[in-house]
Parts: sequence; structure tokens; C-alpha cells
Amino acid sequence: MNKDIYVLGIETSCDETAASVVRNGTEIISNVVASQIESHKRFGGVVPEIASRHHVEQITIVIEEALKGADMLPSQLSAVAVTEGPGLVGALLIGVNAAKAFAFAHQLPIIGVHHIAGHIYANRLAQEMEFPLLALVISGGHTELVYMKEHGHFEVIGETRDDAAGEAYDKVARTLNLPYPGGPHIDRLAHESSNPVAFPRVWLEEGTYDFSFSGLKSAVLNYMHNAAQRGEQVAPEDVAAGFQNSVVEVVTAKTLRAAEQYGVRQVIAAGGVAANKGLRTSLEKKFAEKGVSFFIPPLSLCTDNAAMIAAAGTVMYEKGIRGNMAMNGRPGMAMDSWV
Repeated sequence: MNKDIYVLGIETSCDETAASVVRNGTEIISNVVASQIESHKRFGGVVPEIASRHHVEQITIVIEEALKGADMLPSQLSAVAVTEGPGLVGALLIGVNAAKAFAFAHQLPIIGVHHIAGHIYANRLAQEMEFPLLALVISGGHTELVYMKEHGHFEVIGETRDDAAGEAYDKVARTLNLPYPGGPHIDRLAHESSNPVAFPRVWLEEGTYDFSFSGLKSAVLNYMHNAAQRGEQVAPEDVAAGFQNSVVEVVTAKTLRAAEQYGVRQVIAAGGVAANKGLRTSLEKKFAEKGVSFFIPPLSLCTDNAAMIAAAGTVMYEKGIRGNMAMNGRPGMAMDSWV
């Protein structure tokens, strides 16, 4: 009988300090997240220096809480998995050094995990992955389409050329005087609209799976400024709906086309923007019509957490991949396959 694998995951790539214990890469035993949203809200975005200071304050407490919640001793763990990159370099360093100190003190192997691989493997904590699959990763810092033919194989077939979808949501929200983070507020407002503004759809050149949201963001800003100069009243819900409709239509169409071209068995979504109701509804409807298996994890697993890092780290552990004490935070870390 195979022995269970228990991995402690640590995540500090942006503004959440998180630790989690996961069994066999599929079962969450404990999952602790200390959010910093209230600290960054007044700035309208994440301030890297403030994020790093909060991580320093919280990291030890969060790790202790995760072990306590799992009712486990460090000696019962199989490995420590930590987000190595990409992310804010100061924030990454806190998690990486905490993980190295913990692994060294308890003589455990350490594994450096790519943040986006973590988001993809968050799906495995709710439902087993079926290969080949297509992952739509859509968050504050990333918008990518990733083809996977097996565990640990990543082929980025499309990505944003400028702003990530989540960045565009936050910038448009700021224009509409909505609080940070802007995504949930725009999503809520959009559902109140009866007359959405017709904003352009950015398709780029024919056949590409890349995205671009900078032009759409500029179109919204220009619409608001022109209305202000003419002294016209703007309905925020109509602007929000028009913006969201543009994002959702392009993302849905490109994901559907990629799924058909690559002949995948399953399409999964990952990242904070995957929690967006408008996007969820559109993707679920389109893939149901095509008879393609489509899955989005629960909201708690869409946003940054350490359980997803432990889940990805478990697969790396099983494949014999190990880090070492020279590991560092890698803000520009490439998404390499593990096979």
C-alpha cells in the first residue's frame, strides 16, 4: 500500500500570505490565507513594499496555523512546496526563505512551484484532471491559454500582449470610482445594466490565441472623458456591462476555438477572474452547447492560496523534482514543463 504524501504549501507571490497542507495532491487538510486587501485598498492597487512587510509579519503565524489546522507535526510532512515565481520579488523572497528555513530545520525536501502551474492544479483539489486539457488562466497578473497533454506538460498557446484581464478590470473600476479590487464590483454592476455601451472587441491577427486588453481599457477611458467634456451623465452600469461583454466575448471565443483545434477532453479555468459570474456563465453555456467538459474550481480556489501550490508541488514531488537551498525568488520565472 502506497504511503500518503503530505505537502506543506506556501504562497506569497503578491498580497496574500498563505500556507496549506494537502494530502496526495487532491485533498485539502488545512488552508490558511491572510489577505492584505484592506491595506492596499486606499492605494487602488498592490504596493509591493507594503505587501512584503505584511508577509514578514504573517508568514510564521500562517505556517503554524496550517500545521495546527491539519493536526500535524513537521516530521509527518513529505515535502515543502513554495511559489518560486513569477510575482513581486520582495514578496516571493519572504515565502522562499521561510520555506527554505522550515525545510532545512526539519530535513524536508523543498520544491519551487510556478505560480500559474499552481492556479491550474487548484482544479485537481475539486475534480481530477483529464488529459489532454486546455487551461484558461485569467487573473490580476496573467491571461494565458495553456495546453497540457499530461501532468507537468505546459504549452502556452496564447497570452496577453499587454494588460492582464484583471489589471484592465482594476483600471476601469478606478475610472468608475469603484473600490479595489475592481473585478467583483464591475461584475456586479454589469448585471444591473439594460443598455451596455458598445466597446470594441480586440481580436488581433487572424488565428492567434493571444489577448490584448490595453486598447479596450483606453476605449473606456476615452468614452468617459468625452462624456465629461460634453457634460453628459454616464451610467456606470452600462459602461461596466459594455467593458465586461467585450472581455467575455473575446476570451470565450478564443478558448472555444483553441479547445476545438487541440481536440482536448477537458477545459478548465483558473485564477481570480475565473470567479467572474459573467465569464463563468458564458464559458459554461458555450462548452455545454459543444459537449466539451468544462470545469471552474470554487471561488476560494480561484484566488491566490497555498493549497494550489501544494497540489502542484505534489505532482513535482512524485516526478522526483527537488529544489535546493540556493533557491531564490524569480519574478520573471518561465513556465517550464516537468516532463
